[in-house]
Amino acid sequence: MTGGVRGVIVAAVVLGTSLVAMAPAARGKSMWIPNQGLQWQYQLQGKLNTGLCVVPQVGGSCVRPNVYDVDLYATNGVTLNTAAVAAIHAAGAHAVCYVDAGTWEDFRPDASEYPASVKGKSNGWPGERWLDIRATGVLLPIIDARVAKCAAAGFDAVDFDNVDGYENDTGFLLTAADQLTFNEDLAAIAHAQGLSVGLKNDTGQLSQLEGTFDFAINEQCAKYGECDQYDGWTAARKAVVEVEYHVPPSRFCSGADRYGRDAIEKGLALKAKPWKPCR
Repeated sequence: MTGGVRGVIVAAVVLGTSLVAMAPAARGKSMWIPNQGLQWQYQLQGKLNTGLCVVPQVGGSCVRPNVYDVDLYATNGVTLNTAAVAAIHAAGAHAVCYVDAGTWEDFRPDASEYPASVKGKSNGWPGERWLDIRATGVLLPIIDARVAKCAAAGFDAVDFDNVDGYENDTGFLLTAADQLTFNEDLAAIAHAQGLSVGLKNDTGQLSQLEGTFDFAINEQCAKYGECDQYDGWTAARKAVVEVEYHVPPSRFCSGADRYGRDAIEKGLALKAKPWKPCR
């Protein structure tokens, strides 16, 4: 990211304002925004497989993913996932860059840039701890650098994870207002790089963030009975991706299809398989 844009980020942090209104227009290329009805693949582990063709829950001919949500880094954890993005594009699909914004991960190349003061309780995954999202002066430049790498690797969009810390036991007294400001700033950072951005979970702020984010990704809304909270997004023709780990497609696909969600069955390991789209 250029020094001018980084200056905008620093100024916004100092003033305590959101970046949304201050982000410059996307440069160089038009921003890709996913439409409804796409076949999403969510793969964060293992070798990328762009050769999958699976019969959907509704039956008929096999279908292939045309959107891949993959990690910023290759399987070695250090090299940018440029080769995977190139393979995805060669298959005629789009690539979404997975970036963990709300927790610290001890296995990332930039892990040492996070001071102890911003690290809270474990979020339940090995090597991960919730972050104090109020410390925007510390966190936003790190995330800004990560998103710049997403753009450099050729990704089309960003998937920010763990952006609902205010609803969890993080070790910090986070408020909904803290989360709203942080999430708005994340969206602005992505847009400044010409990348569309998805809202991961955070169902409590869907109505407030619908105009800020370009699409939504939800994990297990069928299991937790919260899928109807996305009806406003789908009615607005925004893509809503539903990922289910523990509920069989026979129990969630009919509802997803009826209300316009692009739903898939996955395993928690998030390898290439299992992958079962509803349609």
